[in-house]
Amino acid sequence: MVLENGIKAPDFSAKIDGGEELSLNDFKGRKLILYFYPKDQTPGCTTQACDFRDNMERITFSGAVVIGVSPDSLASHDKFVAKQNLNFHLLSDPDKSVCQSYGVWGEKSMYGRKYMGVFRTTYLIDEAGVIIKSWAKVRVKGHVEEVMASL
Repeated sequence: MVLENGIKAPDFSAKIDGGEELSLNDFKGRKLILYFYPKDQTPGCTTQACDFRDNMERITFSGAVVIGVSPDSLASHDKFVAKQNLNFHLLSDPDKSVCQSYGVWGEKSMYGRKYMGVFRTTYLIDEAGVIIKSWAKVRVKGHVEEVMASL
């Protein structure tokens, strides 16, 4: 269940690619684009990450920071960042605690098979840590432009 706009974003503390620890408080005073995606190196997730990468100059100019979140390991994130030359960090959430607190972890279904996974979701969090916009069931094509329009 996607979190409502206007509420305080749940705090988190987790490691990013490279092993550094990050928390929501590290972004006070800056807008944060926190996007959740299912898996490194898959077609949709790669396209989405590369779209953010290719628009980073515009995103940075608007005063925002991008962080991608998935349950993948730090090693997987390190490879994904290197292979795709990503210019933003990926947060590793192997215990799914961040995904769960943001309401993006749950039962999915594909070809009649049910499984647990990440719902592709993006949150725009303001300088005070409040969710000001959310996108659920994100379609990758054109999504970064939608986010940019809200900055």
